[in-house]
Amino acid sequence: MARKSKSKLSELYPEENKDQIYENALAEIQSFELPLGTTLRSVYDDQPNAHQRFMEKLDACIRNHDREIEKMCNFHHQGFVDAITELLKVRADAEKLKVQVTDTNRRLQDAGKEVIAQTEEIIRCRVQQRNITTVVEKLQLCLPVLEMYSKLKEQMNVKRYYSALKTMEQLENLYLPRVSQYRFCQIMIENLPKLREEIKEISMSDLKDFLESIRKHSDRIGETAMKQAQQQKTFSTTLQRQNNVNYGRNMHLGRSRILESKNEMTLKRTFEEDEEYEEEILTAQDLVDFSPVYRCLHIYSVLGDGEIFENYYRKQRRKQARLVLQPQSSMHETVEGYRRYFSQIVGFFVVEDHILHVTQGLVTRTYTDELWNMALSKIIAVLRTQSSYCSDPDLVLELKNLIVVFADTLQGYGFPVNRLFDLLFEIRDQYNETLLKKWSGLFRDIFEADNYSPIPVANEEEYKIVTSKFPFQDPELDKQSFPKKLPMSQSVPQIYIQVKEFIYASLKFSESLHRSSTEIDDMLRKATNLLLTRTLSSCLQNLIKKPHIGLTELVQIIINTTHLEQACKYLEDFISNITNISQVTVHTARLYGLSTFKDARHAAEGEIYTKLNQKIDEFIQIADYDWTMSESDGRASGYLMDLINFLRSTFQVFTHLPGKVAQTACMSACQHLSTSLMQMLLDSELKQISMGAIQQFNLDVIQCELFASSEPVPGFQGDTLQLAFIDLRQLLDLFMVWDWSTYLADYGQATSKYLRVNPSTALTLLEK
Repeated sequence: MARKSKSKLSELYPEENKDQIYENALAEIQSFELPLGTTLRSVYDDQPNAHQRFMEKLDACIRNHDREIEKMCNFHHQGFVDAITELLKVRADAEKLKVQVTDTNRRLQDAGKEVIAQTEEIIRCRVQQRNITTVVEKLQLCLPVLEMYSKLKEQMNVKRYYSALKTMEQLENLYLPRVSQYRFCQIMIENLPKLREEIKEISMSDLKDFLESIRKHSDRIGETAMKQAQQQKTFSTTLQRQNNVNYGRNMHLGRSRILESKNEMTLKRTFEEDEEYEEEILTAQDLVDFSPVYRCLHIYSVLGDGEIFENYYRKQRRKQARLVLQPQSSMHETVEGYRRYFSQIVGFFVVEDHILHVTQGLVTRTYTDELWNMALSKIIAVLRTQSSYCSDPDLVLELKNLIVVFADTLQGYGFPVNRLFDLLFEIRDQYNETLLKKWSGLFRDIFEADNYSPIPVANEEEYKIVTSKFPFQDPELDKQSFPKKLPMSQSVPQIYIQVKEFIYASLKFSESLHRSSTEIDDMLRKATNLLLTRTLSSCLQNLIKKPHIGLTELVQIIINTTHLEQACKYLEDFISNITNISQVTVHTARLYGLSTFKDARHAAEGEIYTKLNQKIDEFIQIADYDWTMSESDGRASGYLMDLINFLRSTFQVFTHLPGKVAQTACMSACQHLSTSLMQMLLDSELKQISMGAIQQFNLDVIQCELFASSEPVPGFQGDTLQLAFIDLRQLLDLFMVWDWSTYLADYGQATSKYLRVNPSTALTLLEK
């Protein structure tokens, strides 16, 4: 940077004019306008003796300035001397003037002492007179203040707090400002806020007592409100019945009246304690004194803390709402637990509704709606949880009735309850589940107690008793004389009765839900379908799989399911009569009993085939052939004759079964028997067979063929059943005749005599 400045300076000032450069630098130093560093660096260049020459110039400049200063001082010296001389002359005159003024002041003070004393006395008297006048005036101003304060104390003593606040207001606004400068007034002013706080504390204490009172009485208030709502509903229902000219025309309505009467009696027992049902219902005002909350509201409003009071009241009521909404741990065990829970909630909101209508601003409709929505969410969550523990359908039904009364009561006070009725649909599903569990046990008991034999009827009376329970119609059986037997067993009418009882039980829950007859009809049909397709079907499937159920029982089960299937149309008519909804309606659901009983029959049929085959296997296992005998016994084996007799007696029981079932069972048994005999011949553990054993085995197969040709089950065409043993017959014929040349010559031809004989099978037997 220095090099750049030096270069620039050399360009501005030529080498031959260095003296001019130093003079300019000194001028710049004296002006103080440019940075001195740059100026000083400019005088130092590459020339020799630059510093010395600059210092000489600087000394010369200093000497010039000293001479100028000396000249200026010499010029102003004479004026300074003249001024000093003038000041010395004035000092003497000033001292004289001071002495004169001091003497004059002393003489004046001595002359005015007496006047001052008299004046002070006059002033003192006038001040006393003015003070007396002022005291009288001030006392006249203070007396009303003292009277009002005394009145205030008296009002506080007799607990007239609202009047005391008005008195304090007058004191502050009218009386105290006039005498506010006095200390006793300041004491009063300081005491007034304390008195206000005392009034606030006392009124707040009264409010707390009020809140505690309504907390204790909320269940009683709710109970009376629910009782009143139930009475009004019962009255409306009775009036509607009287106006319904079609009431009672259908045969099912008699039972409906009985059920509804029972429900009303249940509700009466729920809400009655020590009073008669028709007694006069007390209101919330009769049970709780609301004056503390009115008084506290007025006091806080006068004090300007109405908003604080409102917030406190709402906060405390929210806390109480949370406590009220908290369920007891054992609430789900008894209906009394639910009743108390609902009564407390109803009581809480009845009080809030009363406060809403008798006070202005303490609670608002928005506040109550918000509180109700919060409470409703909690109630639904609690009921959803608690009801899930209920396994007794009667308790669930009583819970439903309580929820309906609870909802109707609060709806009467303007609270929306649609979500509660939606919850009832969830509880309805749970109620149906508990019913299904209960009816599952009933069905199992019926099946366990059944003897699986046709129902005997000795006379017309017994026949009517059975047909009154179950819609059985058989013109052929009606022509027979007594005694006679109905084809189904005792469990069929019992199952039918229990299905109807289930429909009645399901109907109980659908009442009072404010639903149309079509919706109720749909509910009943869906519930009945669940009973048939899930509960009854499961019981039938489990029954069929039980080890102690034999062939006779399985045959009877098939017959029973056939009659139950035919009765489904009567169940549909029964539901239509209850709901008064025609079956031709487009949206009417159908019962699925047809598929239920078909599946049960198919399972029973399969079990029959399995048990028949198992029984055949048991007989085969006791077969004791002497595979080395020289010649046959001349008669069929004993085990085989016993097996044929068993099959013959078994197929006689199948006469009541549908033809195809009996034929399939018979064909399946013969095929299984043929296969088992073939496996016996080809058993790998059997190493050697004599011709005598072959002959004995042939006698047994002949008996099987005779059994097949005897048509144990009617309906087979030609020798269809005998074809089950054709493989075995051709194999035995081959060995009995020893016609191997024919077998080998005709092998593979459709007209072969031994078409069904497999070469590997023949070779295996030939080796043995």
